[in-house]
Amino acid sequence: MSEKSNVKIQTRILAEIIVFAALSAVLYIIRPFTLPFGGSITLGSMVPVVWLSLKRGVYVGFVAGVIFGLLALFIDVMLLGAANIIVSPPQVILEYPIAFGALGIAGMFHKKTVAYAITGLGASVLIKFVMHYIAGVIFWFYIYEFPPEWGRYGWPAVYNGSFLLVEFIVSAVLIAVLVKKGTLKYAL
Repeated sequence: MSEKSNVKIQTRILAEIIVFAALSAVLYIIRPFTLPFGGSITLGSMVPVVWLSLKRGVYVGFVAGVIFGLLALFIDVMLLGAANIIVSPPQVILEYPIAFGALGIAGMFHKKTVAYAITGLGASVLIKFVMHYIAGVIFWFYIYEFPPEWGRYGWPAVYNGSFLLVEFIVSAVLIAVLVKKGTLKYAL
């Protein structure tokens, strides 16, 4: 492969990262349901980044996820006025670029079958859940009082699990349709 072809491919992948992260951000704005402190159910905002991860691999998916996470932070704070989501700088880094970057994990499951795609999505959402859970236990516990019956470790699991489970289901349906339609086989 010539150097010119390599640059063309790298430019194309960079453009795909930007387009798919932006598409995820647009879908992130559309929220049928929002919880206090930032948790929300969207119209499949994780799907474009997960789809790109399945197509291009973990690294490309991670980069797109990090960009999506930074855009999501901007959307939450600036556009939706959810400034109460910022507890501390480490919490923001954990819950936005790192947690959203975890969507790239789907790239490990690159076989073009529904089962692999949904497994990749599930692994990504599980890691994302763990990042939000850790932030809930470490950062949010000291700022807000959780209901005593749930405690320090139960409440972050219930809170984050409640919207991420629905997000997973919505995304799994959309990913299954995309895989069945053969969209992963097409060159971007």
